[in-house]
Amino acid sequence: MALSLANEEAFDFQDEDALGSSEPEPEESELDNEQSDNGGEGDESDIGEDMGGEINAEKEIEGDFDRLMESIRLRDASNTGVLSKDWDISIEEREAEFRDDLRAASGIGRRRRKKGRASGPVLSQQVKALIGEGNQAYIDNDLPEAIRVMQEVIRIEPRAASAWSVLAQCHSDMHQEQRALQLRIMAAHLTHDAEEWDRLARQSREMGFKQQALYCYRKVYSLDPTNVDALWDRASLAQEMGDLKTARNAYLSVLKRIPHDLAILSFLRPILIELSDLTTCTTLFQQAFDYYYALYPAGRVIDTSTTPATEIPGGGFTLLEILVLADLYNTQGEHEKAIDTIRKGCRWLQGRAEQRYWDLLDDDREFDGADVPTDSRRIGEERRAVEMEPGKNELDINARHRLAVARIKMGDTEEGKMHANIILSQDVLDYAPLFTEIADAYFERKMYAEARPIYEILGADVATSSIYILLQTAACLRMVNELKEAAEVYEHVRLADPTNNDVKMKLAEIYEILNEPRRALDLVYEVIDSRKKRSKDAAPTPTPAPLGTPSLFQEDRGSWKQKAGAGGAGRAQNRLTHAQLRELEAEKEKEVFRGWGRVKELWSGMMKGMQLENDVEGEGKQEEREWLVEAEKLVETFRETRNLFLTSRNLPFRGMFPRSKAGRQQLQEAEREADEERMASRLHLNLEHDTITKNTGKGKVTGVQIFRGVSFDDWLRLFMQYAFLLTKRGQFEIADEVLRHILVSNAYQSRERQDSIRLALITCAIHAQRHTAIVEHVRKLITTHQFNNEPLRILLACLSSGLRATDAFITSTLQKHLFREMKMADAAVTKPEMLRWNPVNKRYAYGNQGKSVSGSGGVGAASAGGDVGDDDDVGDDVDEIALVLAGGSSGTGAGASVETQEAAGDIKLPTKQNPIIVTIYGQICIAAKSYQSAIFYLLHAYDYYPEDPMICLCLAIASIGRAMQRQSDNRHHLVTQAMGFLSKYRELRKEEEDGAGEVEYNFGRAFHQLGLYSYAVKHYEKVLELAEKVEVVENTLAREAAYNLSLIFVLTGAVPLADALYHRWLSV
Repeated sequence: MALSLANEEAFDFQDEDALGSSEPEPEESELDNEQSDNGGEGDESDIGEDMGGEINAEKEIEGDFDRLMESIRLRDASNTGVLSKDWDISIEEREAEFRDDLRAASGIGRRRRKKGRASGPVLSQQVKALIGEGNQAYIDNDLPEAIRVMQEVIRIEPRAASAWSVLAQCHSDMHQEQRALQLRIMAAHLTHDAEEWDRLARQSREMGFKQQALYCYRKVYSLDPTNVDALWDRASLAQEMGDLKTARNAYLSVLKRIPHDLAILSFLRPILIELSDLTTCTTLFQQAFDYYYALYPAGRVIDTSTTPATEIPGGGFTLLEILVLADLYNTQGEHEKAIDTIRKGCRWLQGRAEQRYWDLLDDDREFDGADVPTDSRRIGEERRAVEMEPGKNELDINARHRLAVARIKMGDTEEGKMHANIILSQDVLDYAPLFTEIADAYFERKMYAEARPIYEILGADVATSSIYILLQTAACLRMVNELKEAAEVYEHVRLADPTNNDVKMKLAEIYEILNEPRRALDLVYEVIDSRKKRSKDAAPTPTPAPLGTPSLFQEDRGSWKQKAGAGGAGRAQNRLTHAQLRELEAEKEKEVFRGWGRVKELWSGMMKGMQLENDVEGEGKQEEREWLVEAEKLVETFRETRNLFLTSRNLPFRGMFPRSKAGRQQLQEAEREADEERMASRLHLNLEHDTITKNTGKGKVTGVQIFRGVSFDDWLRLFMQYAFLLTKRGQFEIADEVLRHILVSNAYQSRERQDSIRLALITCAIHAQRHTAIVEHVRKLITTHQFNNEPLRILLACLSSGLRATDAFITSTLQKHLFREMKMADAAVTKPEMLRWNPVNKRYAYGNQGKSVSGSGGVGAASAGGDVGDDDDVGDDVDEIALVLAGGSSGTGAGASVETQEAAGDIKLPTKQNPIIVTIYGQICIAAKSYQSAIFYLLHAYDYYPEDPMICLCLAIASIGRAMQRQSDNRHHLVTQAMGFLSKYRELRKEEEDGAGEVEYNFGRAFHQLGLYSYAVKHYEKVLELAEKVEVVENTLAREAAYNLSLIFVLTGAVPLADALYHRWLSV
């Protein structure tokens, strides 16, 4: 009967952790929690806790041993039942277990375990006899017999530690060192000897079993947390293997026992940076700085152990560590802390730690040494908190560089430039990295004019130039509108690196701006061709390690990926196959087609039922309910399909089974290809003056237009009908949710469909009296259709009358939105060269970094006091339309050429002022009772189109409203002005059909507000006389005039006359 340990596979656990467990190893931070954190290693108060931690560690190791044995039993297929426990249980064993349980329950008589004493089960007489027999065989040098007997012992009682040890020694004598090492590791699980684990770790490392060595070092640490050498070895081995997380935890454990050790910090710093754990790295260095700063206040210490005695700056915490700490703060954006670190640290190293008064200053004059010009700083400026002469203290050039970067990035450019100029005066060959970082800081702050010369200095020398430097130089040139120079630099980079597609695309954008579409198109085609030819070979699958590995662990670095891949393959078995998915989709398509036919059939009958006047709960209502049930099924089917709602909206729907492009990287690749296709199509449009692509998204690849047998137009019609019926039945929230969801579908991203859905949302909101939603969607239409008056007319039609509608009309977000659009329209006429067209967002925007420049005398100029349209709400529309900044996305100057205007598609720059948007803004001011601002804007509208009666009427209303306010300085002038505009309004309106009654009513209303009741009565009665001659009174203003006239009669005491008006005009 041979034990399966003779087989190599017995100890091949692949990538299972902890000898068969699939759980990851606990980190050192977790193990630390098991130990005491209160005091030194020799503190007597921690003895009890240390013993408890040791017991827990032993239990954990024994648990690993149990998992190992269970794994061996499962893998032992050839000798079924060989390792099963079939020994007899003696009375002695039962009595011993009973006594142990009794002591554990009572807490009395607990035995103290002596250090080094081996734990294990009580061995039966049979096992003891076999162990004696095996030992005798080993003494007699009968190794095969000793191995056989000890295997039998292990079969009966796997926890017999002596059997494992003798078995390991037998294999060692047979020069099978790898097998002996495995057996010794098994025995070490039962002896709990930290020194033995340490020897096994070193032996495993010497044999090249690094994963096994890490496991052994971990056991050393769990049994003896004071063994710092084992932690060091574990950390260095993990770092050597590339297991940075394990190395980090081990070094942190060492640092916990040797706080603020600079050698440990030097090893730990690159690991934390590689793991992007900058917060921990910064905390450790800051704590070390505070420690050494407090320990050596003089900033230095004398080492008397050497001859002669040497001076150690900072006690070991030198300028290099201070620079590291400052760099960490700068990287995390904490620039003020970086400045404080440099100033405080350098002051301390110079022996001036007590000069804390320099911290009162917000500049760095403390370090104005000989390299700082005396006239570069003016003492006594308003921004200085304290007047103090410069300190004339020298500062290392590297420390000054950190100050310069921090000052520039935090916005203190004046101070930053002073430091930067000192650094830039050095030799570029000696300090090229410092030059680059200063230029990058300027670039990050969008100070392109300052960054450009530094990049040019670096690019001028072969030793300091690089592709990155040249690209940054070109970017700066583009930002300062030196496009030809930028194109030359990009061309130079393209020749140096012909495979760089990003450079080609940037160069194509510049050529497009320079109105050279042919050259731009050639570059775009090069990029498209190179992407099509690019190799798409999959990454090679890691080769699994052979089964007979002499290590207890999978030593292959790719084992974890291999395990993940195996798990993924296992999960894939539970998924449907491609054929099954197609079959399921075919069934769903049949179901949708049947539902669509039923919906169409019910719709016609439902319409007939709705037309019946007396059908309250008849056939029409029943069909309507059935139609809603069927429509709901179809709507939910559409909304639950993930392929119709992709993360990237610019990708069209490509069917339920498109070509495989799984993965985030492939999705980004698809987006880049789509951008290239759009740019190529746009350039074709510029070259060929072709406007056909306007309705297809300008070259965007059109996807599938049918989903499960129903076209997207029919689907959209169904959504609208469903939403209208829900709104009619008082379920506006559900209708709004459905339409908003459809709005983000990839199938409905074209402008026409987006407009249709927006109009449907507005319709539902009008019926439900949700004026806030109306304003929201109309604003989107106004933003999308720039310089178009139709969305403005939709706004006025939707908010025609009513208190709630007026509140929505004067809301601040709408005011500010229209104010920005009004300034943009004014700039398009007065200064079109300030605007740029963004072909991606299909919108004009200011070209000077988004800041508006008003035309002299236009509506964008400073308005009269109390303007309601402060431009401080730009973020309201950034969610849909991103403004194009100067040098940003590829754009074209507004008035460059005819080709440029055609590239803008259906949005054309206006050539004359638009009075409509200015009038609407003036009307908002009137509704908000800001009459002075209303007069200002309406007078501009009157200048643009003086023949419009509505503008004249609004001016009259605003003038009368201002005259009635207390702040009015000339009431009579305003009243006279109002009467003048009313007369102008009468001249323009009387020529129109049915305009006489409206004119008379408005005159009566004006006199009514002024308190001139006799004149008001005359005009109101004229309105009533004209209404008597009309058959349809509802089309006149007779009832409004009668109501206002009755108010005057009641106020003046003519109650009978008011009663007559009530009976004639105001009764139903």
